[in-house]
Amino acid sequence: MTVTIGIIGCGNISRKHVRGHLSVPERATIAAVADVDAAVAAERAQQAGGARVFTDYRELLEDGGVDAVDICLPHHLHAEAIVAAAEAGKHVLCEKPLCLTVAEAGRIADAVRAAGVTLMCAHNQLTLPAVARAKELIDTGALGRVYDLRTADSFFNDFDPATMGWRAHTATSGGGELIDTGYHPAYLLLHLAGARPAEVTALLSTHRLSFMEGEDSARVLVRFEGGAVGEIVTSWAYDPAPGTGMFAVAGERGSLWSDGTTLRHRQRGGGTETTSFPTVDSVPAVCADFTARLTAGVRPPHTEQEGTDVLTVILAAYESARDRRTVAVAGLRAGR
Repeated sequence: MTVTIGIIGCGNISRKHVRGHLSVPERATIAAVADVDAAVAAERAQQAGGARVFTDYRELLEDGGVDAVDICLPHHLHAEAIVAAAEAGKHVLCEKPLCLTVAEAGRIADAVRAAGVTLMCAHNQLTLPAVARAKELIDTGALGRVYDLRTADSFFNDFDPATMGWRAHTATSGGGELIDTGYHPAYLLLHLAGARPAEVTALLSTHRLSFMEGEDSARVLVRFEGGAVGEIVTSWAYDPAPGTGMFAVAGERGSLWSDGTTLRHRQRGGGTETTSFPTVDSVPAVCADFTARLTAGVRPPHTEQEGTDVLTVILAAYESARDRRTVAVAGLRAGR
């Protein structure tokens, strides 16, 4: 079975998405692309090997001859495009974040359920072998009951007012760094925890990118149902200190930690097992995984359900920082 793909949004990240679909020609064919900028769409169509070009994604949905769409639009356009695609009977791969509000997430869930299509969140770090092995160890009880989790994703971002575009404005980005790059350690934290988030406390900062309307750095604490506590550290303001890892998990029987390519697992009272994995370009990999799951009929690791949980943590963090209090996630879910 070959899945015919339409790319919606042909900005920079879509380059890697196209590469991912092209890497599995036995499963995926890119038939159409859409972008309001016809020149950008034509460039992506050429990269895809001669796909049809549309300047309105609704026309692509109606006349593009696609089974599924890959949404690479700015954040504020995700919800409308996902709902339109679902109503057109198309499966959906969507870049993070899922959307910007709990109400939007509710409309997405309703549309996907009514249409019977598959929505996969492009949470690309979940394709890393070190993450997969860590999740396996946690789920099979190697750490026993999980107590503490930490995830991090920080780098020196050289954005300036002339190049930042829609990400500089909260109306189009949904916030600042936390809902953008910070979304990665947020979904990774929830994935490793394997539990629903219960409450959130956060501190947001603007250390360097003061021209942004939103924050350039965030630190978020999440208490999960069951009692485990997680911490997210993320920033565009600085490169992390040497030795800062990508994730770490501690439990009653031991701990594990990783920089994303090497995983270390230490049993309490025992030695440390170290496993190195090959480097994976995770954005193309998540696109290839999307069509693999569609053709095999396998549920994606993160659908609209997990995407909504991640979004509620982010929104609770914004509310917590604004009101200087701990926020119950259930209250946000109920606000749908």
